[in-house]
Amino acid sequence: MRVKGGPQGHQRHKKVLKFTKGQRGTKHFLFRRANEAMLKSMWYAYRDRRTRKRDLRKLWITRINAAARLNGISYSRLIYALRKANINLNRKMLADLAVRDPQAFAAVVTQAQAS
Repeated sequence: MRVKGGPQGHQRHKKVLKFTKGQRGTKHFLFRRANEAMLKSMWYAYRDRRTRKRDLRKLWITRINAAARLNGISYSRLIYALRKANINLNRKMLADLAVRDPQAFAAVVTQAQAS
């Protein structure tokens, strides 16, 4: 005799269908399609949590480079000068300074170049 899962199976189906609410086509009301969509979306979420870190670092570097060039220095030379001057600002903070407070960023650049 086969065991079908009963209430637990029903609960599991409901959980998956609730997760895929808002999907197009049969993905939000057929369990098998919904389960496939859920597994795929969870894999994308896992993968893209790592990709986001890469993308943000690229964005920060681009912003720092643009602001540095306005101050007459390239990105790589700026990072080298900051390291040599022992100024410990990470790229996120530097990019934030470059966008929100260009005068402060310019001051950091001149401080780095001075030493």
